[in-house]
Amino acid sequence: MRVRRCGALVIEPCEVPSLDIGDLLAGGDGLRTRFEIRVWAAHLDEHRRVSPEQAQWLLHCSAECWQDMPTDADSRALALSLLELDLLVAEGVPDGASDPVPAQRSVSQDDHWWPLAAIHHRHSRWQGVDSVTDMERNHLVTAHDLRRRLGSPPPAVPEHPSVDPQIGLPEVPMSELESLGRRRVTCRNFDAGRSVSMAQLAAVLQQTFRAHGQLEPAPDLVFLKKNVPSAGGLHPVEACLLVQRVEGLAPGLYRYHPLRHALATLVPHEAFDADMAGRFLAGQHWFADAAVLVIFVCRFERSLWKYRNHRKVYRAMMLDAGHLSQALYMAATECGLGAFVTSAINEIDIEKVLALDPLKEGPLAICGMGWRAQERTTAELDPLESVWPAPSGA
Repeated sequence: MRVRRCGALVIEPCEVPSLDIGDLLAGGDGLRTRFEIRVWAAHLDEHRRVSPEQAQWLLHCSAECWQDMPTDADSRALALSLLELDLLVAEGVPDGASDPVPAQRSVSQDDHWWPLAAIHHRHSRWQGVDSVTDMERNHLVTAHDLRRRLGSPPPAVPEHPSVDPQIGLPEVPMSELESLGRRRVTCRNFDAGRSVSMAQLAAVLQQTFRAHGQLEPAPDLVFLKKNVPSAGGLHPVEACLLVQRVEGLAPGLYRYHPLRHALATLVPHEAFDADMAGRFLAGQHWFADAAVLVIFVCRFERSLWKYRNHRKVYRAMMLDAGHLSQALYMAATECGLGAFVTSAINEIDIEKVLALDPLKEGPLAICGMGWRAQERTTAELDPLESVWPAPSGA
């Protein structure tokens, strides 16, 4: 049997604080620090704790070249322990066995991820997180909570030094586009009893995700023309829809086809449940009543095909999601709907429902849209009072 190290990992020395009650009662400060070594790998959902000897063995093991299992007992034991932790990849038949070891998933140069980006992506995903409960537990819900617990933030608009006096710019008449942008306000109060029309849904998807043209400059190399920019013109981000209330459309999960302008059912409708939105949104109940949730699923393979092992490609894919979220906001606002975007989502839960391989495609954010409620029960940032006018006499 031969082994090699998994392709993308980081070894992190950590100091873990703990409370020593005995020391505290004896008059000490009660603080103790435990040292541990953590290994973060791009193909694992959790870090692995290793000994200094295991870490040293990893550091001297190639990720590209296979090497025979060591023959001395101590080194062999270390290698086997690292195999059990999924930090080594093996091929062949172990001594004394009749069957080869099972194939193991790792990240190699062939996956085209820059290793640090792959590790960051893998380990920044959430599963089963209730972010609202966490906010309430830490008393970080309202603006006053934030100010009291965190102090003053950096200024919203810092004053930068200037060699010469500032140059004032002329006021220009407000365009329809600017007027629409001023009415764009994140919605946190959705009408849970009102459906959006099929025409409204179609309009938002058409303006945001539809491919209005395509170009094939070489065989099997197709570029799409959409209303938003994309790094390399690759448009890796697609729309998966969790539909809750659309006239003429059964509640469920769909994937939008940008060329056909059509929806394909992803999972059987009976698999849909009313709590799915809350789970996907990590407990953000003020968003969960939106009529439609649009999950931004990024096909990483599409961008990695061109930007191989590139340090900027992950950032570029995130920028693509930003372009799409603003486009969706504007389209929904034009249709008279409220909208939101959030990256506080349970990616792993979404991946399991949609059967996604997290290193090939995965959710980056969720946008939602629907009719605004008649009353504002959750605060919204609307300083221009374009959605919620100030009470008369205020």
